[in-house]
Amino acid sequence: MTSSLTTAYGRINALLDAGSFVEIGAHVAAGYCAAGEVNGDGVVTGYGTIDGALVYVYAQDPSYLGGSIGQMHARKISRIYEMAIQMKAPVIALVDCAGVRLNEGNDSLFSFGCMFKHQAKASGIVPQFTVIYGTCGGGMAVAAAMSDFVFMEKDAKLFLNSPNAVEGNFEGKCDTASADFQSKNTGICDFTGTADEINAKLRDLVCMLPHSNVDDFSFGQCSDDLNRAVSGIDALKCKCEMIEQIADDGKYVEVDADFAKCMTVGFIKLNGNTVGVIANNSAEKAICLGGCRKAIKHIRFCDAYSIPVLTLADIDGFKRNEMNEKLLPQALANLTYEMISATVPKVTVIAGHAYGTAGVIMNSKAVGADIVYAWAGAKMGLMDMSLLKNITDAVDRDINAVEYNARQGYVDDIIDPAETRQRVIAAFEMLYSKEVDALPKKHGTV
Repeated sequence: MTSSLTTAYGRINALLDAGSFVEIGAHVAAGYCAAGEVNGDGVVTGYGTIDGALVYVYAQDPSYLGGSIGQMHARKISRIYEMAIQMKAPVIALVDCAGVRLNEGNDSLFSFGCMFKHQAKASGIVPQFTVIYGTCGGGMAVAAAMSDFVFMEKDAKLFLNSPNAVEGNFEGKCDTASADFQSKNTGICDFTGTADEINAKLRDLVCMLPHSNVDDFSFGQCSDDLNRAVSGIDALKCKCEMIEQIADDGKYVEVDADFAKCMTVGFIKLNGNTVGVIANNSAEKAICLGGCRKAIKHIRFCDAYSIPVLTLADIDGFKRNEMNEKLLPQALANLTYEMISATVPKVTVIAGHAYGTAGVIMNSKAVGADIVYAWAGAKMGLMDMSLLKNITDAVDRDINAVEYNARQGYVDDIIDPAETRQRVIAAFEMLYSKEVDALPKKHGTV
């Protein structure tokens, strides 16, 4: 397997289990084709397996009209979504698209819109993955952003408007379409790399996740010691390293790693079961706008697929700049709403500080965490005591001390950091059968 595979069939076969791909719709042709001409209308569709599990896949063929989307092209993709919903299996899109086919006019646009509709129907029923190998522009960028996870080959392009069409910009100044820009500045792209690196990461993620909202393939055997101590975890500066210490076999599949590094989100196994993780991951311990967006998307995905959520809270406040003052309040409102609305088992470990409103929002007991543990020496409260005493002299004791907060019922137990893995596993085991009766309403409006 090499990264030089550029054909639709080559990309499919490089990703799926060897020999597992079965094509559907190979004889479909565009309406204007000459009699007897067969071309698949620029997209290869079908199904196969990853690690033995069923997945549906489509790959756009750049050798035929640049992989552009025509009427039959979009219909083939919609059919794959219909089958995936019925069979409860993930959809993987391998994108290399020059855009909507102009000579088909509104026929191509209407079918493209129907493809959006099928994507929306599938959302929350089956996971959706998009891999961008070449160009992904215009409406296809919307389709990519509608999927749950986006991978981009390092030289791929994703854009609504090409960089040179943006006023005051040109590609040499700021390539807004590049994989690097999309991964670091927009949060749309979760992973970048070579084709081989992307295939390995995608297979890892598919194997980590449930394959639908009802048929759960995310449970497995655990060979790691459930009572393994994680000595020295509190001395680690990087939350990703802390998460690896807690996880079965030290494996953490981080998503959206290059965007808004104040927050890290991803997936681990605990006692063989998939758990979503949200953690503050910044030396300045401040939530930023991008970090909110990452956490919102992650907890929504976890809740849709009944994946328990572990939060590692270590936060002092909010990022201070003009952009955050403009947009952060609404993002924090959305994050708070998602934290409260998620009905999956939720466990929080205060691994340092949990100060102010930011500490409350990070899945505290007040917003719905089922179990909250705090490391010995952790601090909770309005703000650092030295700052608080500058404001008022009415505080005659350390109300931020974890012992005080435990007596008030704000944490369920004070634990030795080395016990974190075993205590978190035990909590999720206890919460396994959790059910929540929702209040009757169509949906919230936050």
